[in-house]
Amino acid sequence: MVKRRPALRDPSNRPQPIDNPNRLLAALPAADYTPIAQSLTVVPLKLKDLLHKPGERIQHVYFPGAGFCSVLTVLGDGRMVEVATIGREGVLGASAGRDGGMSHSVTMVQGESETCYRMTAQDFRREMDRRGAFYELLTQYFEALMGFVMQSTACNAVHSVEQRLARWLLMAQDRMDADEFPLTQELVAMMLGASRPTVTVVAGTLQRAGLIKYRHGRVTIVDREALENASCECYRAATNLLKSVIDGSRPPGSR
Repeated sequence: MVKRRPALRDPSNRPQPIDNPNRLLAALPAADYTPIAQSLTVVPLKLKDLLHKPGERIQHVYFPGAGFCSVLTVLGDGRMVEVATIGREGVLGASAGRDGGMSHSVTMVQGESETCYRMTAQDFRREMDRRGAFYELLTQYFEALMGFVMQSTACNAVHSVEQRLARWLLMAQDRMDADEFPLTQELVAMMLGASRPTVTVVAGTLQRAGLIKYRHGRVTIVDREALENASCECYRAATNLLKSVIDGSRPPGSR
């Protein structure tokens, strides 16, 4: 059982921006970070938890400190396909920026973490309405995320399942910051919009090539360089889009 950490409303438990494991929050100047930190509480991310559901009003916005979540589009027959993978480089529930913002997708935890920073939708809207550094940083992130989604859409349309699986494994490893993590073929099939037998064949190909090891619902990245070569350009393009927000955003709003 994951123990909850004390709430960040206790000043002694409030990290400075540069020490915050969420890279968006860490990119804020200290003066702008202080009022944000007062609105944050720490919650764990538990595997397969649903943070947002379609048609429900968003109550909280989440800034992962580790682990990652998938944003999934739900089709008419109930199938779900991933449109974005979000970890400590981003935020979940951005549509809460609209008053009464509704979720149009599912947000599911795919990589567990003890540390995720949660903010109420009301506090999030208040900080966005200030039109300060937080607003500018999040606006840059939303634009990059849109590019990320567009890149993923193109990838799903034209690249092979093997390339897409390699890309997804690389993104998962980046966000888990570990070579080994839980993964089921059923989950991968849902993430890639592919059949489970297809995923079984492709995962077996990567394993026989010595790129990964897969056993009992856990995957190990054995040869990172070879896995990058097996992926398509979409991994690097999407990663650079999000990385550019953090690298070029200190301090946001500076002239």
